[in-house]
Amino acid sequence: MKIATFNINNVVRRLPNLLAWLQAAKPDVVSLQELKCDHDAFPADALARAGYGAVWRGQRTWNGVAILARKAEPILIRDRLPGDLADDQSRYIEAAVKGIVVTSLYAPNGNPQPGPKFDYKLKWLARLQRHARGLLRERVPVVLAGDYNVAPTPLDIYPTKSWDKDALIQPKSRAAFAKLIAQGWTDALRTLHPDRPMFTFWDYKRNRWARDAGLRLDHLLLSPDLVDRLRRAGVDRELRGEENASDHAPAWIRLK
Repeated sequence: MKIATFNINNVVRRLPNLLAWLQAAKPDVVSLQELKCDHDAFPADALARAGYGAVWRGQRTWNGVAILARKAEPILIRDRLPGDLADDQSRYIEAAVKGIVVTSLYAPNGNPQPGPKFDYKLKWLARLQRHARGLLRERVPVVLAGDYNVAPTPLDIYPTKSWDKDALIQPKSRAAFAKLIAQGWTDALRTLHPDRPMFTFWDYKRNRWARDAGLRLDHLLLSPDLVDRLRRAGVDRELRGEENASDHAPAWIRLK
């Protein structure tokens, strides 16, 4: 089973890119983030014609998440992260696909920091930690996939000081990610590629794609019972260089 996470950065605008990648890469499950469309505008019909069932929660402007399944219909479990009924941002969805629970999560960016946006990011990640701990207690196979908006270590960002004040690499952001790992989750890409950057995001500004000035923000965390099934992991980075590309590239794993 091939499972991918992809911050599509506007699913309607980049639908041709998405459909071409789905046809070429043939992932079995895809977590999408930053749909940037109203719920009713999600291109479910076009994806169905491409062979993918979908569950989603849209939201205009910055948010929106979805889970696609090849030749299957994902079974929706929840469409929001528990812990704050007042939070109406579309940042989390969870579904069962072929015996595995898969998430699509889009953690808050948190900039500028310090400030209320960074406070919201840390509170959101704390809610994710509580929910993730509950998933582990259920002892079901889970892939926590999505855009965490955290570059966990210095290896996950190109050599620079220009991001030093950015919320993506702050000690508190990295500590929140580390707390997830400490629960027993396995960072699939880093496990199979311990010494390579494996960037998944290159900002549109300052020629960062051409300079390979990237960050690893998109992660697939595995519950303990999936670790022995992990066979491959990678990033389809060539998508970032295409016309009309998202500023992210898909990260993926292959499970036995």
